[in-house]
Amino acid sequence: MVFMNEYPILEYDDNPTATLNPPAFVSKPFDTDKMIITFFPEVIQKLLDAGKVVLEREIGGENSVFIYRFVDENILITPGAIGCPACGGNLDLFHAMGIKKVMFSGGGGVLDRSIKVGEVLLVEGAIRDDGFSYHYFPAGRVMSTDPMVNDKIAAVLDEKDVPYLRGLTWTTDAIFRETPDKVALRREEGAKIVEMEQSGCIAVSNFRGIAYGALIYGGDDVSGEEWDNRSWRSRDGIRYDLVMLCKELLGVI
Repeated sequence: MVFMNEYPILEYDDNPTATLNPPAFVSKPFDTDKMIITFFPEVIQKLLDAGKVVLEREIGGENSVFIYRFVDENILITPGAIGCPACGGNLDLFHAMGIKKVMFSGGGGVLDRSIKVGEVLLVEGAIRDDGFSYHYFPAGRVMSTDPMVNDKIAAVLDEKDVPYLRGLTWTTDAIFRETPDKVALRREEGAKIVEMEQSGCIAVSNFRGIAYGALIYGGDDVSGEEWDNRSWRSRDGIRYDLVMLCKELLGVI
């Protein structure tokens, strides 16, 4: 049933079956239910060069998706696609191919400059400033991750003495419209980092029943009058370690 609204984006349909569904694109399921989605392509290249992962599958199309498998453990890893429609849409497809446990590793712009480069945020939810998630759940301000999954992740981080924060992200479609007033507003709402995928990925996970966890590290700084890059993309050690941590966490979520 479609719930009508003045604005099309708020017209939610609670019918779980669409005209086009992900299984229509599945020719062969994966033989594992675990996957890492990462926005660190250089880490995947490093793993390839070291012979630690091999190409599992290429999903062809206008924008091909490459999926790799760890040699020492039956866990898949794939580069994340930018934005909720691409990243969340791929996740829905991966679920149809058998994926039930996902760890996300990426970086985002900090909304508070006291968050250091490389400081990790365990995502407890995302402020829904996107369009994609509204097709999976009715309108709402925040899309929350599963507290039980978060607690399992936190227990491992505590055991390993990994410093981390817990809290919200701000998911937005418009990277060039993160205005000072909006940054201040989202910070007041509790968001610590801004990014472009979490609301959509969390929505798909909640809709499909995927155990989903996300670790995002503080990158560039958007909290001031001027953007500060903080050389966040060059933190190779942090990015590699975060991916390997996600690999381990897939065994507990």
